[in-house]
Amino acid sequence: EVPDFWSQTATNIVAQKYFHGRLGSPQREWSVKQLISRVVTTIGGWARAGGYCIDEGSAVAFEHELAHLLVNQMASFNSPVWFNVGIEAKPQCSACFINSVHDSMESILDLAKTEGMLFKFGSGTGSNLSVLRSSRETLGGGGTASGPVSFMRGFDSFAGVIKSGGKTRRAAKMVILNVDHPDITQFIRCKADEERKAHALIAAGYPAGFNQEGGAYDSIQYQNANHSVRVTDEFMRAVEHDGWWETHAVTTGDVMGRVRARDLMRAMGEATWVCGDPGIQYDTTINRWHTCKNTARINASNPCSEYMFLDDSACNLSSLNLMRFVASDGAFMTAEFRHAVDIMILAQEILVDFSHYPTPRIAANSHDYRPLGLGFANLGALLMSEGLPYDSVEGRNFAAAITALMSGEAYLQSARIAEAMGPFPGYLPNREPMIEVIAMHGDHAHRLATRGIPAEVRQGACEAWDEALTLGKAWGYRNAQVTVLAPTGTIGFMMDCDTTGIEPDLALVKVKRLVGGGTMTIVNQTVPQALDHLGYDEATRTAILLFLEANGTVEGAPGIKDEHLPVFDCAFQPIKGTRF
Repeated sequence: EVPDFWSQTATNIVAQKYFHGRLGSPQREWSVKQLISRVVTTIGGWARAGGYCIDEGSAVAFEHELAHLLVNQMASFNSPVWFNVGIEAKPQCSACFINSVHDSMESILDLAKTEGMLFKFGSGTGSNLSVLRSSRETLGGGGTASGPVSFMRGFDSFAGVIKSGGKTRRAAKMVILNVDHPDITQFIRCKADEERKAHALIAAGYPAGFNQEGGAYDSIQYQNANHSVRVTDEFMRAVEHDGWWETHAVTTGDVMGRVRARDLMRAMGEATWVCGDPGIQYDTTINRWHTCKNTARINASNPCSEYMFLDDSACNLSSLNLMRFVASDGAFMTAEFRHAVDIMILAQEILVDFSHYPTPRIAANSHDYRPLGLGFANLGALLMSEGLPYDSVEGRNFAAAITALMSGEAYLQSARIAEAMGPFPGYLPNREPMIEVIAMHGDHAHRLATRGIPAEVRQGACEAWDEALTLGKAWGYRNAQVTVLAPTGTIGFMMDCDTTGIEPDLALVKVKRLVGGGTMTIVNQTVPQALDHLGYDEATRTAILLFLEANGTVEGAPGIKDEHLPVFDCAFQPIKGTRF
């Protein structure tokens, strides 16, 4: 049982991923109403128990508004909420974790156990391994250390055999190494070296499918984690000026080697060209915008890198579907969007104290800092519907304004909750840096460009940040962080998004599977809205859509204007087209 406006794709997602219970058993969920009611009534009960609602009427209203957002595909929680809330007394609700590790065998093995338990319950985790001594340093009992890249083999193997959520998703993992670690060159190249082995196996006849058991990629290492290098402004200046870069021993700080900074940067680029890794994390900038500098620095991120905060911390995510906030006349519904932000931030805040965490340290930090991760999906579709090319100044300006509006309102709601419930316990030692970061955000909001941005969205963003700063100075904030921009893969499909996260569309024409078998070709749902916004009459719109369905591109369609082609550009080049 699903709402009649949900697509077959959304139906398949909830049935295959989120309905609880063994298939064929009486306990098996069979309705979206059951699924959403399970989650909403549980959170509503926690709202009452936690003192978040002043009376029963406000609790019921909160439940109704939250259910409205979820049923109408305006918002969705991260997968662990759908997996676990209403099932376990203390469910794991966070999708994102950052785990620390120390330079000891006990700590390394503890990390492997912690990661395995996180994967089991549907979450991802990241760690910075730079505290592990390099393969060029000695051990206390004699001999040479294995080094982080060697231990990564073990972590990768565990991740490969433990599927996330028990049965339904792959494990998600991030490993990070600082650019001054003595093993940095080995780290940069390790995944690319394995990729070349896969190419050789494929050439020898092994299956090329990434998830294919016994295939080429099933036979090589480092395939279950994203790799990223942490670089500083100092390193980037060395690259800019073609300077030397030193690596330092973990145990003593002594210089272990010197290399041209540009050689390291080129090695990163070449490895990324081969296999997509490593990514780069800009350590100096990340810590400049850190709200809790007085507690500790930010060393790592979750697998997708949207969540960056203290080691041994967790973040529960949710996302708003931007296209559900576009009115029939194409206007962005700013007030409705801000209210949805308020509802989701409150719901996510409620989750914090009623969730299970895998280690005592993560539990303590979650309660003490209460980080949340509200984001959005369908940005690519929103820009297309407004007639804005994804790769345009106007498109980037609109994206910046929407993000500023969401983040400002989220911090404002966090300050409102702090007024009623008190700030997060770690706030007072970090009041100065947090207020400084909020003020920095507000300053940037007031410098938002006007080109391509609806005036109401820009004004709303400025107002939200101004109010968030004023109220925060008076009462503090309930949460150390409130927003992220996650990829929204599975939940994006659940919300019938044409585009996931902040990405452009992959292709305007896709092939979808039918319930009774077979396939059908459908056109991106946003194309008709974009054509209407761009001023095409009904007859021309129909002709363009028929051409698109037949050819997979709008290039050459009757009546399409050349200056409008960039609006419909996608990540992949169509077979019959020349544009991406």
